[in-house]
Amino acid sequence: MARARRHWLLKTEPSTYAFDDLWRAPRRTTGWDGVRNHQAKLFLRDGMAVGDLALVYHSSTEAPGVVGVARVVGPARPDPTQFDPQDPHHEPWATPEAPVWWLVDVQAVVRLARVVTLAELRAEPALAGMALLQKGQRLSVQPVEPAHFARVLALAGLRPADVER
Repeated sequence: MARARRHWLLKTEPSTYAFDDLWRAPRRTTGWDGVRNHQAKLFLRDGMAVGDLALVYHSSTEAPGVVGVARVVGPARPDPTQFDPQDPHHEPWATPEAPVWWLVDVQAVVRLARVVTLAELRAEPALAGMALLQKGQRLSVQPVEPAHFARVLALAGLRPADVER
């Protein structure tokens, strides 16, 4: 039996890697690397699956918010940046036989016509339970309830059918 599609939120700082970078990548696809939080790692490694959809959220910017939608297109695999001593995400004790950090491949699906800002998300009663909006929530990878995912899309002027092709 196939598992139901899950929904996620991926945070990124646009000064490091913006949604436009993903949009311009070959096949609009990249490995979502550099995640260095154990709970977020578990979501990448054990929770995400090919076909899942993710809201891409720009943080650490003047108007943080959701800027696009991506699809998971590759299963979890060890993050190669952990093995590269020249990479800022290098992990000295990680080995290919015992990796510490994981990534999934994601593909840009749609760029939102406008940013759905954090302020808008907070003002929407239907999103009150969304993980992103909970006090102290700082995870760069987090699950999103299907109803919350659909409501964020609606705020952006989209329907779930617009991103599920």
